[in-house]
Amino acid sequence: MKNQGEDAFKPEVYGNLIIIERRITESTSSLVLKDHQGRKVAHRRDDLQELIEHFNIDVENPCVIMSQDKSREFLHSGNDRDKFKFFFKATLLQQVSDLLDNIRNQLRTAASIVEELEKSISPIMRELDELREKIKNMEHVEEIAQELQDLRKKLAWSWVYDVDKQIEEQNAKIEKLKERIPACQDKIDRNSAKVEELKGQLIDKKAHVTSLMQKTSEVRRMQDELQNKLSLATKEQLELKEEHSRGENLIKKMTGRLKSLEQQIRDIQEQHIRDTQAEESAAEECMKKQQDEIDAARSSVKRLQEEENALAESLSEVSNTINNLTKEVEENERRYRDLCSQIRELQQRQTNKVTAFGGERVLNLLRSIERHHMKFRSPPIGPIGAHVKLVSGDIWALAVDCAIGKLLDAFIVTNHKDSLVLRDCAREANYRNLQIIIYDFAKPRISIPHHLLPSTNHPTTLSVLQSDNPTVLNVLVDMGHAERQVLVQDYEMGKSVAFEQRVQNLKEVYTSDGYRMFYRGSVQTTLPPNRRMRTGRLCSSLDDRIDNIQKEASNIKENIQECKGRKRNAEEARRDVDVRIQSVKRRRLNEDRLLMSKQMKLQDMKNNFAAENNHEPAPNVEEIYEEISQVQDSIQGKELTLEKIKVKLSMAEEKSSDLKRSFESLCDSAEDEMEAIDLAGSELQLIEEKLRSADEERAHYEGIMQQKVLPDIKKAEEEHEELQRNRQENFRKASIICSESEVEALGGCDGATPEQLSSKMNRLKQRNQKESQRYTESIDDLRALHDKKERKILRKQLMYAAFREKLNACERALDLRWNKFQRNASLLKRQLTWQFNGHLRKKGISGHIKVDYEEKVLTVEVKMPQDASGNTVRDTRGLSGGERSFSTLCFALALHEMTEAPFRAMDEFDVFMDAVSRKISLDTLVDFAVAQGSQWIFITPHDISMVKPRERIKKQQMAAPRG
Repeated sequence: MKNQGEDAFKPEVYGNLIIIERRITESTSSLVLKDHQGRKVAHRRDDLQELIEHFNIDVENPCVIMSQDKSREFLHSGNDRDKFKFFFKATLLQQVSDLLDNIRNQLRTAASIVEELEKSISPIMRELDELREKIKNMEHVEEIAQELQDLRKKLAWSWVYDVDKQIEEQNAKIEKLKERIPACQDKIDRNSAKVEELKGQLIDKKAHVTSLMQKTSEVRRMQDELQNKLSLATKEQLELKEEHSRGENLIKKMTGRLKSLEQQIRDIQEQHIRDTQAEESAAEECMKKQQDEIDAARSSVKRLQEEENALAESLSEVSNTINNLTKEVEENERRYRDLCSQIRELQQRQTNKVTAFGGERVLNLLRSIERHHMKFRSPPIGPIGAHVKLVSGDIWALAVDCAIGKLLDAFIVTNHKDSLVLRDCAREANYRNLQIIIYDFAKPRISIPHHLLPSTNHPTTLSVLQSDNPTVLNVLVDMGHAERQVLVQDYEMGKSVAFEQRVQNLKEVYTSDGYRMFYRGSVQTTLPPNRRMRTGRLCSSLDDRIDNIQKEASNIKENIQECKGRKRNAEEARRDVDVRIQSVKRRRLNEDRLLMSKQMKLQDMKNNFAAENNHEPAPNVEEIYEEISQVQDSIQGKELTLEKIKVKLSMAEEKSSDLKRSFESLCDSAEDEMEAIDLAGSELQLIEEKLRSADEERAHYEGIMQQKVLPDIKKAEEEHEELQRNRQENFRKASIICSESEVEALGGCDGATPEQLSSKMNRLKQRNQKESQRYTESIDDLRALHDKKERKILRKQLMYAAFREKLNACERALDLRWNKFQRNASLLKRQLTWQFNGHLRKKGISGHIKVDYEEKVLTVEVKMPQDASGNTVRDTRGLSGGERSFSTLCFALALHEMTEAPFRAMDEFDVFMDAVSRKISLDTLVDFAVAQGSQWIFITPHDISMVKPRERIKKQQMAAPRG
């Protein structure tokens, strides 16, 4: 680069020539600036940037340096915003705009600084306000002193007025206390009358109870006597059973000994027979005849033994029949008593529905709740069963009772305190294990979404119940899950719903006859109905039920009588069998002894025969026979004794059963009388409790009269006299300070109490003292200081106002320059259009350029001469390649005329031009460059032979690339 003339860049360093050398390698690049002798001067990019700025070489401006990429992008770009950027930067409007924006930002900063300075005088202004407040307070000191003097006068007389007010209140209090005497005396009289009345009732009730006790004393004596007899009979029965068991064991042992002796004799006889096989025929015939008699006797013994065994089996069967009949009678009598109890309960429920849910205990509990109702925050709700009813008849009564039976006896309270009070009432009524549920009474009826209910058409426990109290239904849902308990008609339907259908939201299934079915995990559970629960407690038709139970009780009673008759017949049959067994046994024992004698005779014959033939002594079995006879006699004696014991045992069992039936019959007959005694005792206890309550209430009001009302009146009168004395003393003291007319002239006390006036006076004293100690300066010093600060603030305000005026002037000047900038921008827009149109006319084309500074777009419109339609092409991309390149070239030349630069370069500017357009464009560029007088560099791959060298035109052509 030449570095000559007035605008040379550092000529003392670089000389008249600057060499710029840039080396580009595969990985890096380097930059070197050399002087005219080729010496290295600088190598930093900042030095090159300084050189570019000095010579006004804007390499980013396509009008100065149009590289191959820039040329391709510039020629092909149809973006109006990109064209606007080219125009805005080439005409230096961008630089001026940035400069004006920078000035505007600096003015804003200066304005904020001035604003901070203006705010900085605020503390001084506050100090000035404080001085004014001090001066004002100093001026009020005398006013405070005068107000203190007035308050002293008002305070003196306020004590008098206050005592007058207290005297009036005390008079009203005395009158009110005196009014309590008649009311209290009236309550004492009423309770005294009530006590006398209850005492009379108590005497009558005690006489009634005494008469009932006398009536039942004989029954109790008979019960005790029967109980003792039953205990003795049971004891005797147990002793006979033990003695019978011991006898049987002893007979078994003796029978075993007898069998052992007989086996010993047989062994001896067999041995002897083997030794005497050679006897003669006469002896054998005699012995054979004897043996036949023995066989006949043995057959008779066997027959009698079989008959005895058959009779023993018959006796056992009859005894079993008697035992079964005894158990059946006892079971029927128990059922009969249960049915009678149910009949009494149902009859009681007819008179009072509540008794179905706790019997007499719940009535006592309700009476206790009524007596202590003032202790409850909200009255308890219960029992729950008394507040619900079935909506679909009595078909589901038993199923509902099985599902929520425990909850029907429960009571509901609203908080824990009420539950404790209810528990005390239950203890008072002797109601153990009462279920108490704490629930919020204010909670509205629970609305259960349909998707949370069991997905079945069968009813649920909640759907068949109705209640006027939403709290009861809420408890059944929250505590009993009544909405998830499904009710079905029969057992098979229940199994299908519970185990096969897999119903959603199902907890349990209950059948109409009381079966309960549920699924827990993978286990299916079915529970049978409670046999004692024959009907649901919510059942409404009790008359039919009572009739059915009475019929069933009558049938059971008839069955009991029939069973007793059958039992008597069986006992007579057992006695007959016992007599026959004794007879057969005696005959068997006789035959047994006869058999034994024949066997002994046969043995003697055999012994004699053996002695005669073999002269051998016969085996000695006499001792064994004698022992056998003794054992048989002992067994016979023991069996007779055992039979006697058995007869006694049977009689003892019969006696025990008769005593037990007599005792139960006596208990059943005395049950009504005992219930009457219990009812009378409860009524007596209730009267005693009412009497005690009335007596305590009378004593309470008498105590109030003696300890509260009369002492309070006396104390109030004494206080009234004391207030009168205080009033006289306060009046004397106030008159010394000032007269009452002076206080009235000041407006009186305005209803203020002495304490309020005293407090206000103390505050004024403290304020006066504080103000006096707070301001040590005189009021003149404070005013001088105030004037000094006021002048200082005024100077600063004037100075900051001058700053503000200068800023306003700068802003006005900036606005003026901005208007000029906009006017110049408008003129440049027109100049660009004229010059662009002038270059287009060289090829017979006309055009127009529209520049929108608000939207920042530049639109080029071209009209070709061969376009017969006369339409204007608004997008250069709608032109051919050559036409678009030429129009873009004209646009670039128009910008060049509005741009200053020491040199310009254009690479491949004639891309996509035809030969005619290229020649016209090249001639136009060359002529333009020569006319401009600046240095231009054109690079093109096309033929430039049509350009003729001149003095200022040089051509350089590179060799063709090797193939």
